[in-house]
Parts: sequence; structure tokens; C-alpha cells
Amino acid sequence: MSLIIGLSVVIVAYDDETPRVLINPREDNLAALPFGAFDPGQHRTFELALRGWVKQQTGFQLDYVEQLYTFGDRDRESPDAALLNAPDDARIVSVGYLALTQQARHVPETLKAQWRGWYRYFPWEDHRRGRPAMIDRDLAPPLRTWAAGNGERLSRAALAFGLDGQDWSDGDVLERYELLYEAGLVEECARDRGLASRRGIRAGEPMASDHRRILATAMARLRAKLRYRPVIFELMAGQFTLSALQRTVEAILGQALHKQNFRRALERTGFVEGTGKMESGTGGRPAELFRFKRENLRRGAARGLSAPVVRSDA
Repeated sequence: MSLIIGLSVVIVAYDDETPRVLINPREDNLAALPFGAFDPGQHRTFELALRGWVKQQTGFQLDYVEQLYTFGDRDRESPDAALLNAPDDARIVSVGYLALTQQARHVPETLKAQWRGWYRYFPWEDHRRGRPAMIDRDLAPPLRTWAAGNGERLSRAALAFGLDGQDWSDGDVLERYELLYEAGLVEECARDRGLASRRGIRAGEPMASDHRRILATAMARLRAKLRYRPVIFELMAGQFTLSALQRTVEAILGQALHKQNFRRALERTGFVEGTGKMESGTGGRPAELFRFKRENLRRGAARGLSAPVVRSDA
């Protein structure tokens, strides 16, 4: 059996109130994350290999990059196995990465990559306008049926999806997806087990291979990290309003934030400073533009942003 190391990357941008990820559409209409092989004879490091073929596939250089996790479950299929000339008995291990960029950059027409909102794959994760109706309408009934008579399953479902009075935790993205997979409620489970399609249950759009699991891992990492590191500014332009910053944080967390508490907490961090310039052309009341004081990172300031969530689903 041969071992092939692949590199998968979740490239995130914020655009038009939506966190977006870059995907490569496939002939079977499934979305795949950008994926390429690591060649130990050609590539000095994983990250250099990643940056090289991402530029080749999408046309631009990556900015912020960090390693996520190694995905190596036996029998996981790879959407690019044929392109990698993988033999039939190959074991494909994928090293996942998270990359952040300040805008959904234009992809040359000669390339197939597309930007897509990440909530189309995880619609139950967006609580900015309240608890999504689909949780209690589409997901909770089959989850309860699956868990019936099993206290451990019932507890996991309640904690993950905020059932039976439990609070919603925006960081449990991967736990929720894996629970739906275990319960047979996502398309990938039916495909992997050779079962009939479950498209009757609206549990988000499926992705190729285990790429929705990789995306869930990236979402969970980013949501957690912005609370202890100022990574949110990697998604912001050089100058921004405080309202735009709050909307970006809300979009990533999938939660509405308390405006006054958010701004008071932001002021205490010392992360931003006013530029003295005003936003123009919005048609509303002009707002001051701010910038991220990146030099504070060099002085050891490593705190994240406070996220005072408005509890609208209680």
C-alpha cells in the first residue's frame, strides 16, 4: 500500500455580509476544497507546496495561513485521487489548512474556482437573526428518533443543537456535523455507507470526500481563535468602520452581538485607533474609519476580541 500526502485548504474571505470559502466545482456538482499533493522531492515544506498550487489553481497568493489538522481515516476517498495518479490501494492522508484573506479576490475566468458562502453547507450555524427554524423543524425530530432510548445520544444531541433548554455553543461546529453524520442525516454518510440518498432532509449541501468535515474544523478553529487572538483583522481592509468590524465578527460567529458592549470591550483591547477620516458614499451618517494597530502584536498583545452575544434564542 502506498501513502500519498495531500494538502487541503479552507480559504476564508468576508464579503457582502457573508463568510465565503473558495471551492473547486466538480463534474458531479459536488464542491471540493482546493487540494493538491505534497511532493517530497520537489517541495521543501508543506506550506510552500500549499502556496504554490493554490496560486496555480486560483491565481493569487495566500496571506494568513495556519495548519488545522491531519485527516487520515482509512477508506476516505479523495476527489483528486485520479489527478494525483494514485494507485487503487493508495492511502491518502490530507493535511488541512486555514487561510484568511481580506477580500473575495477575483478568480481568473480561465480557472474554475468559485467563492461560496459557508452557511450553504452549514445552514444551522447562522443565528444572527435568531435560531434557524430548520433546527427544530428538520433536524431535531430525526435526531430524537435516532437517539431514542439512548441517554448518551440524547444528551449529545441536546448539548450540540441547544435542545431541551440547553445553550447554543457557536464553537461546536464539528461536533454538530459529526453527530449528524453518525445519525445518518447528511448526504456524505449515505454516500460513504453505500445507502440511499437522504436529500429529503435539508442538512446543508454535501461536499466532496470529507471536505465538509474539514470545513467544519476550520469554522470551529476560527470561531474559537478570534476570542483569544486578533485574527479577525486578517479579514478586514486596511481601514474600516467599527460597524463593519462588528458585522464581520457576527458573520464568522453566526451570532448577533451587543453593540455597546462590543465597542466598550474593543476599546479596552487597544487594537484599533481612529484615522480621523470619515467613510463617505454610504448615504447615511458618516462614520469614522479605524485601523488595526498591528504593531501591538510585536509588543506581546495577544488577546482576542470579546464577543458579547445577544441571547435571542433563549
